[in-house]
Amino acid sequence: VQLQASGGGLVQPGGSLRLSCAFSGGFTKNYYAIGWFRQAPGEEREGIACITNNGGSTYIAGSLKGRFTISKDSARNTVYLQMNNLKPEDAAVYYCAADPGRLWCQRPEAYEHDYWGQGTQVTVSS
Repeated sequence: VQLQASGGGLVQPGGSLRLSCAFSGGFTKNYYAIGWFRQAPGEEREGIACITNNGGSTYIAGSLKGRFTISKDSARNTVYLQMNNLKPEDAAVYYCAADPGRLWCQRPEAYEHDYWGQGTQVTVSS
């Protein structure tokens, strides 16, 4: 399984970005979830969003609810993270990762994810 995150960039506070995670390759399990993580300099990687392969279960970290949403285009094997009203504290490298076998979403934990994309940088600055 391969994943590629894209869509990061420089945005002003209050702006929006949509990150994409395109994945390919065969999952050996019928169920899986795609998680989004972010890591700011000097900080630990934190799980912020999750969606299951059928889209039936999603998770957004409580502090991000109302600003971030996660969705999936099954035809394109792509998961999106829509980020609105971005704040300077949202600046980080954002990663997507796959958690094979997950039936429902909860806060993503890095150790549960077997496959990782390369990360995309989000900078929020005026």
